[in-house]
Amino acid sequence: MSSFVQTRGVFCVGLTGGIGSGKSTVAALFAQHGAGIVDTDAIAHSLTQAGGEAIEAIRAAFGSDYLTDDDALDRARMRGLIFSDVAAKQRLELLLHPLIREQAKAQLLQLKASPYIILVVPLLPESPAFRQLVQRVLVVDCEENTQIARVIGRNKMTEAEVRAIITRQTPRAERLQLADDVIHNDAGLDSLTVQVAALHERYLSAKN
Repeated sequence: MSSFVQTRGVFCVGLTGGIGSGKSTVAALFAQHGAGIVDTDAIAHSLTQAGGEAIEAIRAAFGSDYLTDDDALDRARMRGLIFSDVAAKQRLELLLHPLIREQAKAQLLQLKASPYIILVVPLLPESPAFRQLVQRVLVVDCEENTQIARVIGRNKMTEAEVRAIITRQTPRAERLQLADDVIHNDAGLDSLTVQVAALHERYLSAKN
């Protein structure tokens, strides 16, 4: 059964953006308007926390050195590995992405009574399987220097580390080409709130 059939009748907007662009903040604002939220980053964290569904597969593929003492994914260590080893990155994605997609589809169906659903997928531009689940693509966009400052403040990473992540993500111009809608997040929460409110009305009209 295709992904489209499995989620038929659900009006779903794919929300994406680069690291530090403000995806979680935008999703939270949509939630205040009553939208259902499915966050693939949250699903990935659940899968890789202590006792998570992906832990034994990660242990088998990478060894216990990439798990913490309480058997959760050692995120910092794994991040260091996949930035230096493309094959390791692909191996991790092959483990996680099918599990993330199945949980995302299940959550979409659970939320099908919502006025519409925001599906938060950081890797949406490079994920055809997720793009099949959405009717519109919403990109949260900001200047690269803004991204870097936010991530340094939030994750205690160095500027070089953040730039390395940005370099490996879909280029900003390509994300914007994919977008049906764009939220500009360089001007603070008040501006975000206005933009989300306008899109909320548009998505309600599209659903109806």
